[in-house]
Amino acid sequence: MGAIVMLYPLLWLLASSFKPADEIFNSAALLPRSWDFGNYLRGWRTAAGTTFGQPLLNSILVGAGAVAGNVIACSLAAFAFARLEFRFKRTAFALMMVTIMLPAQVTIIPQYILFHYLGWVNTYTPLILPKFFAVDAFFIFLMVQFIRGIPRELDDSAALDGCNPGQIYLRVILPLLRPALVTTAIFTFLWTYNDFFSQLIYISRSQLYTVSLALRQFIDGTGQSEFGPMFAMSVVSLLPTLILFLLFQRLIVDGISTSGLKG
Repeated sequence: MGAIVMLYPLLWLLASSFKPADEIFNSAALLPRSWDFGNYLRGWRTAAGTTFGQPLLNSILVGAGAVAGNVIACSLAAFAFARLEFRFKRTAFALMMVTIMLPAQVTIIPQYILFHYLGWVNTYTPLILPKFFAVDAFFIFLMVQFIRGIPRELDDSAALDGCNPGQIYLRVILPLLRPALVTTAIFTFLWTYNDFFSQLIYISRSQLYTVSLALRQFIDGTGQSEFGPMFAMSVVSLLPTLILFLLFQRLIVDGISTSGLKG
């Protein structure tokens, strides 16, 4: 019963994508009385003035860039906090953890001013580049917990063989960190793919629209909103994330459970 309750919104979305406009909100039935397959054709052709394939590709590009940044930068930061010794390590780790409680709305204005002066507004740089500076403390903490569960004897053995910290990270820690890396990659992609606020702030050119911004174009404040095509493209936009989750479901669960129990 619980699964049905949780899946009902998705089933309603899927069924509504095949309903005519006058039936979507005027009928309580889940299945449409008359099937309108044209919603998919109209939605695919009208989004962002081109086809809906362009926003899909844009979202995948931004998501892939954010994934690369988080996987590289957060794993390096986590390795430093978990294995290296340096001055003010505990203070830096505490300050990093505090940023988890910092709302994004607090920093969005100074960030926008900085990126505006750099000429990066209306590009994907503000959405991707910060990820390469380990700005997501949640993923750093997740990897730190995972690395702390890896026996230090492996590091000592590698050091006896002549490995420096960089080689220990690449040859010992990184291969064993795969579940946490996959978890970071999946959640980074999902959060970036579904992000609306940041993309609305930095992107105004229709050619650069992502899925979130393209779907917003179907809503018209005058009451002429195209709900049928919007629901149809919402279903299409779910496919990349659904495929990604199904492919890596086991590694996601392993990464979260292992990172939470060890340390």
